Amino acid sequence: MPSIFAYQSSEVDWCESNFQYSELVAEFYNTFTNIPFLIFGPLMILLMYPYAQKRSRYIYVFWVLFMIIGLFSMYFHMTLSFLGQLLDEIAILWLLGSGYSIWMPRCYFPSFLEGNRSQFIRLVFITTMVSTLLSFLRPTVNAYILNSIALHIVYIVCQEYRKTSNKELRHLIEVSVVLWAVALTSWISDRLLCSFWQRIHFFYLHSIWHVLISITFPYGMVTMALVDANYEMPGETLKVRYWPRDSWPVGLPYVEIRGDDKNC
Repeated sequence: MPSIFAYQSSEVDWCESNFQYSELVAEFYNTFTNIPFLIFGPLMILLMYPYAQKRSRYIYVFWVLFMIIGLFSMYFHMTLSFLGQLLDEIAILWLLGSGYSIWMPRCYFPSFLEGNRSQFIRLVFITTMVSTLLSFLRPTVNAYILNSIALHIVYIVCQEYRKTSNKELRHLIEVSVVLWAVALTSWISDRLLCSFWQRIHFFYLHSIWHVLISITFPYGMVTMALVDANYEMPGETLKVRYWPRDSWPVGLPYVEIRGDDKNC
């Protein structure tokens, strides 16, 4: 039985040819397309600092986990090791758990919690711990389960899309869902249609997934911040800004807090 640290000890292997450019890097493009996680993470911590000071400093944990995902994903695709696979997937699981804990609107809590966020956080923590242990049982299905969790998040933002008339929020939801859908299509295509992509010598769909999902997370987080503000910050107005400039056609979203006296 190969060591969990050994190269190619994972049962998961993506469509990109292995060791094509280096004897040390199994999947070259899949490894280095994780760099955006390491760039966007610190940048979002800086951009969201005023918001985090007002809402919750646990938001920093979310973005630290975001960067850890980038590092673990680089390690996994560099080695295709079983350890790298588990570290990557478990980091994603805890990122999703932290996002649920911070931004999930109380109206979507299980009814027995009666809107108590502290109890909800405990429930999410226990569920994430149990899921972490279960991830060792059938590692090949972990990625599919993680992507299925995203369907619940999409359901929530679609419900909020129907409720709101806020143009900024509606635009963010539209962009977030489209980015996620295109990213997921790339992921599924690389996983299930690899023989086709190999025939036409196009091995980069999982790399495209990395880039798109690294952009989707900031958009999704800002979307949930606006949704959350409707419930948890009724005395504040959140304005969506884009880095480096609002006027640019493409940018990294963040929120700026503008206090006012509006009523809930």
